[in-house]
Amino acid sequence: TIDIREANMGKQIEALNLEDDFLFAKVMSDQELCRKVLEKILKISIKKVVLTSSQRTIDILLESKGIRLDIYVSDEKGTVYNCEMQRTNRDDLPKRSRYYQGNIDLDLIAAGELYENLKNSFVIFICTFDPFKEACHIYTFHNTCEENPKLFLGDGTTKIFLNTKGVIEDVDEEMKEFLAYVENSTDEFAAQAQSPFIKELHKKVTEVKRSEELEAEYMTLLQRDRENREIGREEGREEGTQRMAILINQLIEANRYEEIKRSATDTEYRKKLFQEFGI
Repeated sequence: TIDIREANMGKQIEALNLEDDFLFAKVMSDQELCRKVLEKILKISIKKVVLTSSQRTIDILLESKGIRLDIYVSDEKGTVYNCEMQRTNRDDLPKRSRYYQGNIDLDLIAAGELYENLKNSFVIFICTFDPFKEACHIYTFHNTCEENPKLFLGDGTTKIFLNTKGVIEDVDEEMKEFLAYVENSTDEFAAQAQSPFIKELHKKVTEVKRSEELEAEYMTLLQRDRENREIGREEGREEGTQRMAILINQLIEANRYEEIKRSATDTEYRKKLFQEFGI
């Protein structure tokens, strides 16, 4: 299931940028392109990636909060890479990365691995905002010792946050172009791009945008998202109506008739009464 964000409501597939979940997942499902993107981000050589899952959902426990992964791949060494687009800064990104990391580890354990056999893993967030306000294009985190920062825990986990709004000289020109392309995946940008990789990436982007099958899938998901939002609004209205009816009955029973009218027009006072009556 794809989460079509509200910012995309009404947007046609031709107008999508790589920052959009749908387009990003479809483009990165090309294993060779995915491999090259990971190589450029991590500055390492990867022989091959296996697309473990595109838009995978991990639900470890029945009552736990599952996670939906944009890209979930492994390489020839078994290293796991989870790569996500993040367009909204909710100030919970560090703990979100922790939760993703934990769920990935539990998923590997659930698949039969022993603790000592857990492979290295990377959680990568590509952000269209600066998550740490330091103007960096890339932020890389490992677990280190507070008393001796040169001492690494060696738990095999790495969290990386890319920032399309970075300004300092911390990455090469090709990475800067890639991050700019994330927000401007247009023919015009690709035509003037210096990096051959951007042109290769844009070829796949164009292929996805021109696919009638993928356009139909996108529009179906968009319509489903609209319907789910409408259902949510209807359920919210129904719940609000029920709570108000209970409150009115409580006020009548308490002979507090004057407060009925005020509760109908004063939101803060209504919240106070809901709390008072435990509604």
